Amino acid sequence: MVDQMRFREAMSRLAAAVNIVTTDGAAGRHGFTASAVCSVTADPPTLLVCMNRSLRAYESFAQNGVLAVNVLPGSDQDLSALFAGGAREMVERFASGKWRTLSTGSPILESAAVSFDCRISEMKDVGSHAVLFCEVLDAAWSTVPEALVYFRRGYHHLIDQPEA
Repeated sequence: MVDQMRFREAMSRLAAAVNIVTTDGAAGRHGFTASAVCSVTADPPTLLVCMNRSLRAYESFAQNGVLAVNVLPGSDQDLSALFAGGAREMVERFASGKWRTLSTGSPILESAAVSFDCRISEMKDVGSHAVLFCEVLDAAWSTVPEALVYFRRGYHHLIDQPEA
């Protein structure tokens, strides 16, 4: 089996969208930055989100049972850093950006390229992380023509170039 350092170096070469994953409910409002998010199936519409179980927000996501995946545009790089741990208190994190809600009550970032409003249908522990299978109940998107990706331990901006 490959050692952790070699695995991490290899994974740094896998470009990934940068997302802020949020929840709100009886267990409180929380959010974190994640790049380990992907589509599972279109029938039923399902995403997976990987979350380190050592995050203080882990129990809130599990208890609330809902979340939103907010895919960031390049202009929200600073917000990504803030939700990755730049602010210790959640109130500081959510003070940045403009937020609204859809059906689950999870915070939806208005500037997001796309947001998925989800119910957590299953959680599976794998090593240090939990894999959250999330049934997509609603989606909202903007016309922003850019995306924020993480590649080789740095942020990069992708810009959609309209065909001439």
